[in-house]
Amino acid sequence: MSATVARSSTARRAPSTIGARVARAINNGLLLARRNIVTITRVPTVFIFELVQPIMFVLLFRFIYANNIANLPNGFDYVLFLMPGIFIQNAIFGATTTAIGLAEDMKEGIIDRFRSLPMARSAVLVGRTTFDLAKNLILVAIVLVIGYLVGFRFSNGFINALWMLLLVMAVGFTFSWICACVGLSLKKVEAVQAATFTMIFPVVFVSSAFVPVVGMAPFLQVIARNNPITHWCNLARYLAVGPGAIVDAQTHLPVNTFHALVFLSVIWIVGLLVVFVPLANRLYRRLT
Repeated sequence: MSATVARSSTARRAPSTIGARVARAINNGLLLARRNIVTITRVPTVFIFELVQPIMFVLLFRFIYANNIANLPNGFDYVLFLMPGIFIQNAIFGATTTAIGLAEDMKEGIIDRFRSLPMARSAVLVGRTTFDLAKNLILVAIVLVIGYLVGFRFSNGFINALWMLLLVMAVGFTFSWICACVGLSLKKVEAVQAATFTMIFPVVFVSSAFVPVVGMAPFLQVIARNNPITHWCNLARYLAVGPGAIVDAQTHLPVNTFHALVFLSVIWIVGLLVVFVPLANRLYRRLT
């Protein structure tokens, strides 16, 4: 009997080396990502409604607002300007399900069950953000098909198109960790839904996601030009359709250089991850 207890306690003991801990966290995280995939296959209506939103944005802006948008780069149809911004917006909005999913798991007591198991503390967050990353990839692929149906085309090479998709995924992954902090802080599903959309809507719309910054009110232009979403959208446009997509209609000069856009985009992504990944893990450990 004592030998059995000893073996059981040894099996539950945390790995002693950093490499073993990382491997354990990744393995546990992938298992929980699989659990989230199984969950969404059993309740597909959640995924369907997530898909409807970006398609709605594409159709609304493409066919209702397109002829009323001014200050576009010369010779560019609005759909070429719009779709890279839609990809970034879709990734950010898709990340809100991280917060909502965590809040629902806490409400149902699932997080408490996970915390009682001999698993890596970070596994719940790694599994949730990994799942949402995979889900966002599917959503972006579907929105890309819709974009092609309404006239969008990549025109800056296949490799740059892949880089653009990688940028979109990185932005979505980053916002998943931000939303994880919101979900773990507020805990209530209703509060989390209200907070995430209240936070995301102004940040997305006061950027170059849907319209050029030059047409905004002067005080908003200052905010929009320094908004990380503007940098990500401009870089996505550069990668998707070339440098002509980020030319200012008034000065006829690019709003930024390619290398500057890459630098600013990477700095923002890395900086946000450095802040919010440890913060999310700390909030998870402090749950009561």
